[in-house]
Amino acid sequence: MAAPLSACPHVTTVGDFTKEDIARKQEQWRCESCGASGPSLWACLYRDCLYVGCGEAFKDHSTQHFQGCCEHSVTLNLSTLRVWCYLCESEVFLENNRPPLLGASPRISNQPAGHTRRAAPATACATADSDDEADRENSLKPRGLTGLQNLGNTCYMNAALQALSNCPQLTNFFLDCGSLVQCDKKPGLSKSYMRLVREMWHKRRPSYVVPSGIAYGIKMVYPVFRGYSQQDAQEFLRCFLDQLHEELKAPVGAFARLPLGRPRSPTAESSESSLSEDEEDFETCDSGLSSEKSSCGDDQDLLLRTHGGQQEGIRLMATAEEKAAGDWPPLDSASSGGSKGHRARKMAAAQRLCSIVSDVFDGRILSSVQCLTCDTVSTTRETFQDLSLPIPSRDHLAVLHAAQGSGTTGVPGAHLRGALEPQQGWLSWILGRMFSWVFGWLWGPGVALQDCLAAFFSADELKGDNMYSCDKCCKLRNGIKYSRVLQLPEVLCIHLKRFRHEVMFSSKISSYVSFPLEGLDMAPFLHSECPRSATTYDLMAVICHHGTAGFGHYTTYALNHLNDQWYEFDDQYVTSVEPQVVQNCEAYVLFYRKSSEEMLNRRTRTYELMERSRNEPGLLSFYVSKQWVNRFNTFAEPGPIDNGDFLCMHGGVQPAKAHIAEELCVQLSQSVWEYLHDSFGGGPACTHLYTCPTCASEQEALERRRKAELDTFITLNREFQQNQDSPGVVYAVSMAWFKQWEAFVRRKDTEAPGPIDNWCICAAPRGSNSLQQSLRPGSDYGSLSEAMWQFLQGSYGGGPQVVLHTRTANPPSQPAPSGATKQTSTEETPEESL
Repeated sequence: MAAPLSACPHVTTVGDFTKEDIARKQEQWRCESCGASGPSLWACLYRDCLYVGCGEAFKDHSTQHFQGCCEHSVTLNLSTLRVWCYLCESEVFLENNRPPLLGASPRISNQPAGHTRRAAPATACATADSDDEADRENSLKPRGLTGLQNLGNTCYMNAALQALSNCPQLTNFFLDCGSLVQCDKKPGLSKSYMRLVREMWHKRRPSYVVPSGIAYGIKMVYPVFRGYSQQDAQEFLRCFLDQLHEELKAPVGAFARLPLGRPRSPTAESSESSLSEDEEDFETCDSGLSSEKSSCGDDQDLLLRTHGGQQEGIRLMATAEEKAAGDWPPLDSASSGGSKGHRARKMAAAQRLCSIVSDVFDGRILSSVQCLTCDTVSTTRETFQDLSLPIPSRDHLAVLHAAQGSGTTGVPGAHLRGALEPQQGWLSWILGRMFSWVFGWLWGPGVALQDCLAAFFSADELKGDNMYSCDKCCKLRNGIKYSRVLQLPEVLCIHLKRFRHEVMFSSKISSYVSFPLEGLDMAPFLHSECPRSATTYDLMAVICHHGTAGFGHYTTYALNHLNDQWYEFDDQYVTSVEPQVVQNCEAYVLFYRKSSEEMLNRRTRTYELMERSRNEPGLLSFYVSKQWVNRFNTFAEPGPIDNGDFLCMHGGVQPAKAHIAEELCVQLSQSVWEYLHDSFGGGPACTHLYTCPTCASEQEALERRRKAELDTFITLNREFQQNQDSPGVVYAVSMAWFKQWEAFVRRKDTEAPGPIDNWCICAAPRGSNSLQQSLRPGSDYGSLSEAMWQFLQGSYGGGPQVVLHTRTANPPSQPAPSGATKQTSTEETPEESL
């Protein structure tokens, strides 16, 4: 029997909701207006709405919701999961409707996104099959060639979004792993971006789309983007990626924290380190770098091994979060002082949080400063998402070239330009040198991206007004500062500092900076202990600025990874261009992706095993995280297999994700699993999807605890409000801790808060001996009754006690003499006469 067909034109207003969104509404199971529960509940499917109203069996708030806003016409019955349209007055079949529902199971290609310069087999570990019609359409007009409408001086946003859209590592995540995108974190910018990406890459996409959801969300979080004034594309990128990370971050599984998922080498725990860690991470708002300070000494470094067992000199510093996770050697008792005990206990409860943004864009740099008097070297490890490179002046350029020619440059390997230039014949080399000499004689030396990198990583002298404060000398000393890369990101984002902002005016550096389309080698800038398995990058997008510092326009050139062609994205217009046009543009932000021939060979081998397993199916099937499959298909270094995004520590499915478990994983044959596990390690292996009974019982106990604590607190608070005149002691509690506890009991946070910490509202400094402290004026606190304080303090411990005041009972009123009339309270009471 043919599937029923509907023709509702209003499905274009339906939001991109997941099964988890609907299941969350089914758990609430009540009308949001009157609180009625029952089978007749309807959820509005309009984008970002999902209002639940009762039906005709109650007060029909669902119909009233539609009448208040006619655009909210498509609604879902939470009991039968059938869809109804109020405007069409008929049932809607979302899977078989004309026009189709945008974003319904989109898949971009059967070609591997890891490399497109040569023919490659179909994507290994493909998450869905595509029909012949889609394949023919992709061969004629590849997906992703969708413009963005300018909403009023929003070319900066459109250019940045087009560059990110043509980043396969990020785009494939939003296309294939939508169940991991949470919608309960406001303003829901990640959900809005996922909808935008799915519209742009849908096979029936329009010529352009309107990014109103992104514009609204970014203005909610960052008011600087409100209004219609011109903004900076690079600043928008930082803010946008930061918000995506905040909404998508999740704890990292144990297999992902341990590189390659293999046991540590015994030599790692006994190896001496040249770098140590002293301070916890902090972030600077202007640089976008998260850093950790350290000084030379003995500490715990980790010596890694490559896949084939060949030992390389790779040492990665264990951050405070990684050590707290338990995958790093413990601190030596001799080197850990008692003053750091509180910090260690605080870090022990912390978890390392990562997201697709940090997986794609995060790299690490080691900045070192050497005192020229005592030769002490202090180091700072910084996590970066982009490198802001200066454009060297003519004098600085001459110094860099002279240092490279003499071999005394601060960059290891020295001959940067020669390492990045392609091999040429002698005739073209002579002509090129002659042209460079004439060009340099007339207009000065040309600036290349390699020169900007060399200027960024070159050694700087710290002297005069910029002297270095040495901790060992306890004085200002002359020093040398230099940087090296500790870990390369999958996507290297390079920002050229073209704008100079002075007190009275701003200017722009319009110098042309040449850059390679392929083969950008970062090996000369790596630290000696950095992995060197994949160090070359290929350009995939570049943001250009046309105009001056006060007025201009942003466009983007991007490489479509489906047909390996370059396109210009100018707001709603998309035009095909030649590579030479891209190379001659005035680059502002460049996006390079890491390349690896070894990874291409592994994808090819995996595809061959998949084809063989179709003809010779095995007895067992293994489930692998769809998020890791996306990394395998798009990353040059995907890392170990990590099934921790849907499996618990016991090997079962996490109870909270049981209803979407099949959406979070991919089923592979035994031969494919064994090859992937032998190549990358990790795990755990999963051949059967079942809800973990241990975690389910723990979850039930946690829910009972939440409900009990919330009900008890509400009862005690009601008594506290009703008995304002009763005697007792009123305590203060830090609102910072109380908000953590409230988020826990209201299911907004999965982790329970630690002990009560009232030191932030105490007048005395932390660690004072007195058990009872006085309140610091101007602090943020809440008032609790004695019973409320004893309940929270007895449940979580901590302190100290902060007493606001003590209430005393009001004295009883004097009885009136018999026969006397009732009077107003103007007479003196006995107490007042004393």
